[in-house]
Amino acid sequence: MLKVIYAVVLTFILLSKSFSGEITIYAASDLTYAFTEVEKIYQQNYPKDKLKVIYGSSGKGYSQILNGAPYDMFFSADMEYVKKLKNQGLAISEPKPYAVGRIVIWTRKDSGINVNEGINVVLNPAVKKIAIANWEHAPYGVAAKQCLEYYNLFDKVKNKLVLGENINQTAQFVQTANADIGFLALSVAKSETLQKQGIYYTVPANCHKEIVQGYAILKHAATSKESLETAKRFEEFIGSAEARKIFIRYGFILPGEKGE
Repeated sequence: MLKVIYAVVLTFILLSKSFSGEITIYAASDLTYAFTEVEKIYQQNYPKDKLKVIYGSSGKGYSQILNGAPYDMFFSADMEYVKKLKNQGLAISEPKPYAVGRIVIWTRKDSGINVNEGINVVLNPAVKKIAIANWEHAPYGVAAKQCLEYYNLFDKVKNKLVLGENINQTAQFVQTANADIGFLALSVAKSETLQKQGIYYTVPANCHKEIVQGYAILKHAATSKESLETAKRFEEFIGSAEARKIFIRYGFILPGEKGE
């Protein structure tokens, strides 16, 4: 009898392992709020899978992967980083887009600054510090800099700029009054916290290069069958109607989709 019970328990353990895995995902900081919800729903559907998500700038994530960081999936705010990894043999799935990003100018409600003035708000005398993600490795920082240059404003305000390591730190500068306004991702401005704290103006898309954001499964995921299966399940879930509904709510819209 004990042998039978042991055999049943062992079979259960083996079956559980075959249907579960643990993966580490590097995600661009603009995904922080949307991904938290996506991850929650995914875990409800696949409770045995384990997801570890690390957030940071896309450029830094790309560099870490090149240097051997054990990430299984990469969600970048710039599709070009994902394409490079594919060309370098470090991505094993085809790069897929999950959004065309938009940038906004955000300020606290108590700042007394009206960001609805548009891009020229950067010249407002009340604006002493402007938060912007570091364009050396943050795609939203690149886009914000391009907009300032498009409107011939960069040289006029460059001494006001405060650089954030990623879009979340950039938002924190404005939230904590270490900057008066900030160029943020729409997805961050749409979070419940920032909507309660501030107001934003959506910058015209024609002032910067299109922010095509994408993802892929990385070579490291193939180091175990369970990890690869989990990565594939999560990849499939990202394209589901359930996940897309969350992305759209945070402004992550693909061509042909309608926002809220």
